[in-house]
Amino acid sequence: MTDIPLSPRPRLRPGPIAAVFATVLLLAAAWQWSTVLLLGFAAILIAIALRGGASALNRLIGIGFKPGVLLTAVAAALAVAGVVAWAGPAISEQFRQLIGSLPSAWDQISGWLSDSSVGQFLERRMENASQSGGGSPTGSLPTLFSYVTGTLNTVMGSVANGVLMLTVAIFLALDAPMYRGGALRLVPLSYRARARAIADELGRALGRWMGGQALDMAAVALATGLGLWLLGVPLALVLGLIAGLTNIIPVVGPFLSGIPAVLFALTQGFDMAIYVALLFVVVQQVEGNLLMPLIQRFAADLPPALTVLAILAFGSLFGFAGIVLATPLLLVAIILIKRIYIEDVLGDRQED
Repeated sequence: MTDIPLSPRPRLRPGPIAAVFATVLLLAAAWQWSTVLLLGFAAILIAIALRGGASALNRLIGIGFKPGVLLTAVAAALAVAGVVAWAGPAISEQFRQLIGSLPSAWDQISGWLSDSSVGQFLERRMENASQSGGGSPTGSLPTLFSYVTGTLNTVMGSVANGVLMLTVAIFLALDAPMYRGGALRLVPLSYRARARAIADELGRALGRWMGGQALDMAAVALATGLGLWLLGVPLALVLGLIAGLTNIIPVVGPFLSGIPAVLFALTQGFDMAIYVALLFVVVQQVEGNLLMPLIQRFAADLPPALTVLAILAFGSLFGFAGIVLATPLLLVAIILIKRIYIEDVLGDRQED
């Protein structure tokens, strides 16, 4: 009887196994260091802005890039200091007025809620929750101490992260070609030219997005502050600045700035609160339907549905920092998917 030779079992090559293992490790490290990566991404955005200022100075007066970066950073710091010195006392006084008016605003809101069926329903639910909680007075002091300590730690951590982010941004802007070249050397030689082209496209897209976003934020701050001033609402300067700063967050930003403005307007009467709400609606409609399309002609044009989904996704993963950086992260993801997966992997190089 002749023995039939058994074919050897196919063995998995170590290449795919190592690639899968390395991918898992990279994903786990990215998740573990997500805060550091987000700070690094924000530093890259600031570095692009500093390089843009240095490039403008180079074209106008012929100054070198490194001195231009430092001059741009110093000019930005002096501008912030000048605004604080000029408007700081007025803003401080307006904030004191805001804090002093909070009790009367709360009384008006409580009175309006107590007279409405919705407010009475909410009041009953809050009373039931407090009765079922049965908190003891002895636990109030440790809870308050923990809350204050946690708040101070959060503030100090945010300040430290901000200082580190600005420091990294300046170093990146000063030696951008060195860091870019070092990153490209991690790419195989056969793909290095393609990676260089994609990196250049990412830099241009993020630069255009930042320029357009800055113009949009300034327009919203000016329109909102002027409208509140014409309505006779106190704190017009503060509320206008808040509206401009929060407008960097699509969809969510107008609510973050509009709610405190409407609540403060209640101290001037219910009619004033309605006028302020209408002002925010008008400003956002003009910004969304007229100003933003004009800006997107030279900046990044992102699909609105994907923008909302990106805010939800990055916000749930990374918190408030993910919400703020959702739009530029989405822009980077779209370019990478389009260039690497659709064009290089699938071979679809048709025009959009």
